[in-house]
Amino acid sequence: MAAFQFPIDIRESDIDHMGHVNNNVYLKWVQDAVVRYWETRAPADAVARHLWVALKHEITYRKPTFLDDIVVADVVAEKVKGARAYFTTVVMRGEDVLAEIKSCWCCLDATSHRPARLARSVVDRFLTR
Repeated sequence: MAAFQFPIDIRESDIDHMGHVNNNVYLKWVQDAVVRYWETRAPADAVARHLWVALKHEITYRKPTFLDDIVVADVVAEKVKGARAYFTTVVMRGEDVLAEIKSCWCCLDATSHRPARLARSVVDRFLTR
């Protein structure tokens, strides 16, 4: 399964008092990357009918990230079970792994905001391409 590459824009406001990207910024990056993955891989009608909310993030920080770094997040959807989807996101600077994030997300119906299972045809497109 090929990873979806999401370029990350590092802003001055992302930098903390120690001179590197603050840990809480990684959560925004993961959310932006996973949502963009969904918007890119899923059919347009499925994107319009569904929203995603994060249920859990487990982040392992490997190396600090700095303002001038060129960084990309590689996103892989590992599996979909019911209304939940499991992702692995790896934040990279060249060949260096900066952070690894395992996350679990709940798919919601965009109108009712209740958990929604995706059709098998959507899951198949969503997981592989």
